[in-house]
Amino acid sequence: MLKLLNQVRKPTLDLPVEVRRKMWFKPFLQSYLVVFLCYMAMYFVRKNFNIAQVDMINSYGLSMTDLGLIGLGFSITYGIGKTAVNYYADGKNSKQFLPFMLILSGIAMIGFSIAMGGGMVNLIFMIGFYSLSGLFQSAGGSNSYSTITKWTPKNKRGTCLGLWNMSHNIGGAGAAAVALFGANYLFNGHVIGMFIFPSIIALIIGFVGLRYGSDSPEAYGLGKVEELFDETLSDEDVKAEEDQMTKWQIFVEFVLKNKVIWLLCFANIFLYVVRIGIDQWSTVYAYQELGLSKDIAIQGFTLFEVGALVGTLMWGYLSDLANGRRGLMACISLGLIIVMLSVYQHATNEFTYLGSLFALGFLVFGPQLLIGVAAVGFVPKKAISVADGIKGTFAYLIGDSFAKLGLGMIADGTPIFGLTGWQGTFAALDTAAMVCISLMACVAIAEEKKIRKAKKALLTTATA
Repeated sequence: MLKLLNQVRKPTLDLPVEVRRKMWFKPFLQSYLVVFLCYMAMYFVRKNFNIAQVDMINSYGLSMTDLGLIGLGFSITYGIGKTAVNYYADGKNSKQFLPFMLILSGIAMIGFSIAMGGGMVNLIFMIGFYSLSGLFQSAGGSNSYSTITKWTPKNKRGTCLGLWNMSHNIGGAGAAAVALFGANYLFNGHVIGMFIFPSIIALIIGFVGLRYGSDSPEAYGLGKVEELFDETLSDEDVKAEEDQMTKWQIFVEFVLKNKVIWLLCFANIFLYVVRIGIDQWSTVYAYQELGLSKDIAIQGFTLFEVGALVGTLMWGYLSDLANGRRGLMACISLGLIIVMLSVYQHATNEFTYLGSLFALGFLVFGPQLLIGVAAVGFVPKKAISVADGIKGTFAYLIGDSFAKLGLGMIADGTPIFGLTGWQGTFAALDTAAMVCISLMACVAIAEEKKIRKAKKALLTTATA
């Protein structure tokens, strides 16, 4: 493709490991900040669509089904790209891949802005450009996971990924402010400013991000992260290297034949129904059903992301304290989600509405993070992007698509479980959360076996 996407691997410097460990922090921080800021910016040019929905309905006469179709286009290309694009990305410079794709996504959203309007022709172009943006954004999370995993020791990985996960919470929460600023101060209140201004910010961050950091300490001659922090290579990494497996062999052996990865794929489907169901429709539900003002509805959307900002860091840290028991912590969070969904559904005032959305953000993004971190523990580094990507493919093609179009149709009157309207929508959300708990319980059992096996091997080595 482009030379800037190629991996750089330099011979390990002839220096003691203690010296190389001290040299690790600066390039790590640069690389970390690039993937953090670029993924944050991806949400500026993704979540502005959610913020603009009410204005798009009022300005152009779009229906909720029209909005659902636009969102569906994004979900399909994003879902396909999660596997196809990230399969290509494995073996490339994952840190460079992210800002490059951000730039392409920003360009696509400028096209979306130009195409915006009422009528069938405009709708088709809007779907097309938003779908292109989805394809480019599909590399974001997976390449961030890959980059951070290559840079961080295992006992800090949950915390580091949790901190990074805050990037899309900051991006989601900041999307409202960025979109409204663009519309109100640069485009005289017109909704088109909600798309053009965030796209310009994305382009700037993307071009700057290409200049700093790399995807691994090996790019600086520092050696593998396991060597720097006195850790052993995972069984998966050892097998992939000793057997000199090709990319396709690694994909088949550690992803397609991996039962845990498939459990995580299906868990991610149902989690995305919950996450996107709240995220996509909270402003419309508050405005139409609860009778709250547009400003309060947008505040709830923002608080959902603020709650997620706090929750992702905490859940990642707790999973590190629990010695890598990501599945167990996800089950606890999912149980609390079911309780809080009831509070959100029956909110009688703006304070209950805002508080419940903050709590749901805090809880939902726990398993959102932990599903990804759990997947990292069952594949070699050479398959991180595609392993994270394939679960994203299922999540977006099925879970996200259902949350955007299916829940929109249910809210419009299509029955489910004998219920219609918002009652049916919440019944679907509750069911999805319960199924997700069951699947993550199976993952928790697999993790427990892996943790105990590692402890036994460590004790055997210590006593030998």
